[in-house]
Formats: sequence, structure tokens, C-alpha cells
Amino acid sequence: MSVVEKAIQKLRTEKRSIGAPGEASAAPSTDAAPVRPEPGAPRGSGSRAPASGIILDRAALRAAGLLPPDEESGVLAREYRKIKRPLVARAIGRGVPRAANGHLIMIASAVPGEGKTFTALNLALSLAIEKDVRVLLVDADVVKPQLSREFGLQGAPGLLDALHDPSIDPASLVHPTDVPTLAFMPAGRGAEEATEFLSSARMQEIAAALGEGDGARIVVLDSPPLLHTTESIALSHVVGQIVVVVRAESTPQPVLLDALKALGNHPAISLVLNQSRSGGTSGYYYGYGVEGADATAVPTQQ
Repeated sequence: MSVVEKAIQKLRTEKRSIGAPGEASAAPSTDAAPVRPEPGAPRGSGSRAPASGIILDRAALRAAGLLPPDEESGVLAREYRKIKRPLVARAIGRGVPRAANGHLIMIASAVPGEGKTFTALNLALSLAIEKDVRVLLVDADVVKPQLSREFGLQGAPGLLDALHDPSIDPASLVHPTDVPTLAFMPAGRGAEEATEFLSSARMQEIAAALGEGDGARIVVLDSPPLLHTTESIALSHVVGQIVVVVRAESTPQPVLLDALKALGNHPAISLVLNQSRSGGTSGYYYGYGVEGADATAVPTQQ
């Protein structure tokens, strides 16, 4: 029994809700791929992306470990299609009742190094090829804003700036990309009171504004690790769905259980098992935790 299965079984015993129906899938093998500014905007310089938007630099993001190798992207795309299906359903009410704030999806992990940022990016890219869906990827890992850095927007105005200054329109901090249905918001400039900002009424206002008037927008937030910071717990009170990434053969069961308990009684928590080798193959496997069912695993070449 995997650590995810044990966690689900443990939480069932405690009558805790682990989440709603889920599947698994992977990064699109279409033109959707990670993001970088056009030439001329230096990486990590803090400069804004050019007016024409952010160019997706697949090679650079593969080198950074945020995209799978090109020859494996098709397999991974199929896996993320399975992961996203229940998330989309609850986000926009496709075939099931629309969840409260279901369009706000937080990607988390118990501790660093479990693949949450990889998952956030590849899930956003997969969502971006959905019909009738627009995606906003938010770097809400204000402690270690890897996405902002890799996209050349570290230190650029972003989420924290909008939280600190109510006069800033959050929409002005959103950067389009060369994937028409994908946009990006950087983390912004650091603040010592980040947890307090994320717990504030202003964060509630921004979260509402990000999806306001657009029933087809899904917001994916890459958050800090649950047990290493307090910012992620603050974020959990805003979002309607949480995906917890668990690295196989790495995350101790008590650590995972502590992370899930830290989320309280959130109604929609799902688990993705990352980098689990099975049967002696070289492939990776992703498992998706489903309320009322055992975790499943599906093959992925990452």
C-alpha cells in the first residue's frame, strides 16, 4: 500500500474528506509550453514582460526541470488530461455542480522537492488546451518564486504588490503568453508580512477579481510547501480546490498526514503521487486520490 493509499485510509478512519472525483493526465504535447520573456528582457532582472506577452521557451524550461523531455511530452500530456478532468468539472460546473471557488486551484506539497511547481505548470498548460477555458497561472509561492524567476519576472510587480497596495488593479499585473488561453501573474516583491497579506480581506477581493465576470477562467496557484511556511495555509482558505503533490518513496506518511491535517476540513483535497517507479520500469507514475476510493496510479514518462 502506497503512502497516498495509507494516507487516504487513515483520513477516512478519521472521517475527514480527502477530495472529490479525480483523474490524472499530463502536460500538453501541443504548442503549450513554459514561459519566458521575449529576447531583450533579461531573466530574473525584475523587468516586466514585453507588451506583446511572454514567449514560451520550452528548451529553457526543460533544462530547469519544469517540462518533460520533448520525446516524453505526449505521454505526460495524456496523464495530465486525466488529472485535470475532475478539476475542470468542479471549476466550471461541467457535468457536476460547480464548487464554491472551484475555479481557484492551489497546488501544494508537504515539503519542498516533491514536484509541485512542475505539476502547477504542466497542469496549467494542459488546462489551457481545454475548450471554453482560459487559464491564469499565479506564482503564489512568495517564499521561493521559481516560476517568476524562470519566466524572467522575479521582482516584477505581482500578487504581493496588489495585496500591499489596494490601488493596484490585479488585472494590470497579468502577463499574456503566446498560448492565447494562458496568462501569468508573478509573485511580486517580497514582504515580511506575506502571511498576513494572504490572510487578509484584500486577498479575498483579489481572488474574486481574478475570476470575476469570466465563468470560463481557471486560476492555478503554485503555493509554498505546507509544513515549511504559513503562507500556504492562508491561501488554502481562499481556494475552492487543493491538489497536494506527494513524491513517492520520499515523503514519510506522518509528514503527509500532518500536511493534510493542516488543511483542516477543506472540502476538495486531491492527491497526486509523483515519481513512483513501478514494476522495475523506468517510467514514473502519478496517483490521484479520490474520496471514497483508493488512490490509483497511471504510467507517466517524466
